[in-house]
Amino acid sequence: MTAGLDADVIVIGAGPAGAVAAALLVQRGHRVLVLEREHFPRFSIGESLLPQCMEYLEEAGMLAVVRAAGFQRKKGALFQRGGVYSGFDFGEQFSRGFGETFQVQRARFDQLLAAEAQRQGAEIRFGHSVEAVEFSATDALLSCRDGRGQACSLRAGFVLDASGFGRVLPRLLDLERPSGFPLRASLFTHVVDGIPAGSGFDRDNILITVHPIHRDVWYWLIPFSGGRASLGVVAEPSFFEPYGEDNSAALQALVTEDPVLDRLLAQAHWDTPARRLSGYSARVSQLAGERFALLGNAGEFLDPVFSSGVTIALRSASMAAQVLDRQLRGESVDWQVDYAEPLQRGVDTFRAFVDAWYDGRFQDIIFHARPQGNDIRRMICSILAGYAWDESNPYVRQPVRRIDTLWQYCRPEPVTG
Repeated sequence: MTAGLDADVIVIGAGPAGAVAAALLVQRGHRVLVLEREHFPRFSIGESLLPQCMEYLEEAGMLAVVRAAGFQRKKGALFQRGGVYSGFDFGEQFSRGFGETFQVQRARFDQLLAAEAQRQGAEIRFGHSVEAVEFSATDALLSCRDGRGQACSLRAGFVLDASGFGRVLPRLLDLERPSGFPLRASLFTHVVDGIPAGSGFDRDNILITVHPIHRDVWYWLIPFSGGRASLGVVAEPSFFEPYGEDNSAALQALVTEDPVLDRLLAQAHWDTPARRLSGYSARVSQLAGERFALLGNAGEFLDPVFSSGVTIALRSASMAAQVLDRQLRGESVDWQVDYAEPLQRGVDTFRAFVDAWYDGRFQDIIFHARPQGNDIRRMICSILAGYAWDESNPYVRQPVRRIDTLWQYCRPEPVTG
């Protein structure tokens, strides 16, 4: 480590991206200091992983502890609209890779990953917030505040921002830009779901339900082990206004509007107050500079509909660690070419599917009465499994054109008077 530095790398945030990046860099011989504003365990939304995540957990040496934790297995995604179902089994995807993953309570999951990063040699300081940053040609100086409110300064050769929705560097460096998506909000909670064993509900799947009237409003139901589940609904903020200010009452009322969810959750115990989150979609003007890089949600967050958040976060951690290791060893790197552009290609694949979900094209495709060919379903399944960087998949190489071409086949017949 260069003299005068507190660490080779400072990572802002000890969530999945921060923990994985820290572990990967420690494995390569670098001294890593992680600054986390909160104290773990702490609540976080985003509990449904994608199979692609397993590759990065394995790379970071964390997969064994995750497997041993007893999280709910996730084998696929099930979509429901008006009692019509369309399911995707991740074991039948086009891409080579993991065919299943887990649905996790993030408080415990994040704590496990952070503890494993510490065990591997990363230092994590909880209760530390970053208030300012200055970059020079050789290092970065961070002005921080510790858990006792005391100011402190820390110097490192490079900064990775894995602060998630906190988006520390985008705020401090004025990198935030409009996401391009309409403003959306979500109501969500955890419940004792009370779903009876004979209901036909498969706990190995996430259930995505389209509102029976409003096709741009949708619900998630993510079962956990132990009989609990994550439950939420996403809509534009104005949609929630008639339901009042009580988040829990509004969410319960919205559940009753879908007959399938109303039946499944008839015996649910609502033991956790619902929360509201809005304005979560974000973009930035740049993902990296000479002395910093943004990981996961700190750089770009699309939408929760396809559970892509943690996958993008872990992918970015893996890619950034590889590029940064080369830089710290004295190699010449181009963060735009080596990191930002290849990461963005997968993000743009997810973005094409999110756009198609909300404008209705993807819903028309998956709920179409004449199912797509097996090859096409496997290609789509790979995207839903997180393999959005697999260039051998035509729906990765040309997602916008492929989706639109398929929709032309699946689009509803126009109604004539």
